[in-house]
Amino acid sequence: MNRRTRLLPAAVALATALLATSCSSSGSDDNDSSAEDSPSRPPAATAPGTTSAPGTPDASTAPATPGSPTTPGATTAPGTPGGTTAPGTATPGTPSGGTGSSTAPPPAGARWQPTPGLTWQWQLGGSVDQSVDVPVYDIDGFENDASVVAALHAKGRKVICYINAGSWENFRPDANAFAKTLQGSDTGWKGEKWFDIRKLDQLKPLMAARFDMCRSKGFDAIEPDTIEAYNQNSGFPLTGDDQIKYNRMLAQLAHERGLAIGLKNDLDQIPALLGDFDFAVNEECSQFDECERVAPFIKAGKAVFHVEYKLGTDQFCAKAKSLGFSSMQKKLELDAWRRPC
Repeated sequence: MNRRTRLLPAAVALATALLATSCSSSGSDDNDSSAEDSPSRPPAATAPGTTSAPGTPDASTAPATPGSPTTPGATTAPGTPGGTTAPGTATPGTPSGGTGSSTAPPPAGARWQPTPGLTWQWQLGGSVDQSVDVPVYDIDGFENDASVVAALHAKGRKVICYINAGSWENFRPDANAFAKTLQGSDTGWKGEKWFDIRKLDQLKPLMAARFDMCRSKGFDAIEPDTIEAYNQNSGFPLTGDDQIKYNRMLAQLAHERGLAIGLKNDLDQIPALLGDFDFAVNEECSQFDECERVAPFIKAGKAVFHVEYKLGTDQFCAKAKSLGFSSMQKKLELDAWRRPC
């Protein structure tokens, strides 16, 4: 139910297509010329079967989607991106060099609450292109330091910390902290294995350390990836109840630190988890005709940050806008390129 598992065959096909079309023209359709100059593969995922090493390939490797119009509106002035759940503003912790933080928690109830309709940029690969004029950025928590977050804040942006909360990655600096007994089957992406999410006592302090890192760098929210292991071939006999307990633990950890947190995909459990999460991040609900299932977040006054990979904007934007989603087309490698609704 996310790009790491559900889209695996598509990822292989896309990688082949990208290599074959390396001379095609492309770039960001949001009128940001710098977004054309900085795309690269994300450090967090290497699709099986791809031969290109992580680096900074040219934006021309992404084929433009035929018939996908350039939609005005991507240069909207950010203004105030969403609100807080109570008066006051959470104070970011002092950046530290490790995964822990010695700063006091922000005031209770002061976390950011993303509201429907906020435009956003999602970039996990390459040096973050800070010129995209949107009020919300979602970037890799490990790969970006406090200076990047501070620079985005200075431009009026809110910044979401991408963290893989559901599977082990052998390339992360804290990889050795995760015992072998926590690691299950391969996710289908190089160097990644599903977590045994039943072992809350072991995973909770490890996730807390990662969330402390996000807070110490000044992030406003967390995007936890791969949080629906119960419906995957994880190598463990996981149940829906196991996943709900784990996801609620993640939400609690984020809220204790004054951070908002998004529910990534996990459509089947939205009714149970809507009250625990502050926004949604969804991949490809239009392609799979599932967007109505994410709409409860909008009805609750919470943003839905939505992307499509294979569909052009002319195929999904009308409905996404009618639902109040914050939608755009992205390439699977999640570099700087974007085509917003």
